[in-house]
Amino acid sequence: MNEKLQSNGECTFCGLLTNFTGMKKHLSACPERRERISKANKNASTDVFYHLQVRDSDKQEYWLDLEIKGSASLKTLDSYLRAIWLECCGHLSDFYIGGWDGRKIPKTTKALALFETGMSLTHFYDFGTTSETIIKISESRKGAPLTHHPIFLMARNRQPLDTCIKCGQAADWLCMECLIEDDNWGTLCDKHLKSHPHNDYEPTPLVNSPRLGMCGYDGPAEPPY
Repeated sequence: MNEKLQSNGECTFCGLLTNFTGMKKHLSACPERRERISKANKNASTDVFYHLQVRDSDKQEYWLDLEIKGSASLKTLDSYLRAIWLECCGHLSDFYIGGWDGRKIPKTTKALALFETGMSLTHFYDFGTTSETIIKISESRKGAPLTHHPIFLMARNRQPLDTCIKCGQAADWLCMECLIEDDNWGTLCDKHLKSHPHNDYEPTPLVNSPRLGMCGYDGPAEPPY
């Protein structure tokens, strides 16, 4: 099996490293997470929160575990996915249940009005060079928020390691010339970046996003909060 598909990620609460499947089980039992929730629940505010398992449909080594507030809209989730993974040229996006042939869900829809444990929906960004993201509602809880933001990043894959096509050492750059002209994922270290030809396209730094190499995406692939 492709090693990248089993890429590990880090729990925000305790730092434990595990893969996409293991993270769901870990977050349900993580002592540090339970302690944070217990402390938060001493406050008066109460809401419903949903654990979302988010994964790129094609490049499955890229994944997120998010907690979203029930009163947040799909527009909020769309904005978060754009910020951490997708935004390059202001493309259109939509949510569907059942994929392309399924039911389109308005972005004004609140999580509480739609989400049920076990259901999945698909987010499409850019209807030319499309990024497809699968979102599964893993579980829910009632209680107080862990942040004043509507979405909390509980875990995320670590950036997959790429090696230089010239020397086999760790790579930091993607050669867009190789990708566009030769359909080759040409990754380069700093040393060989200088000697490798780039006639028509500038190289782009490797970032932790499945959108890398697509359209005009160049990161930064950082969570917005």
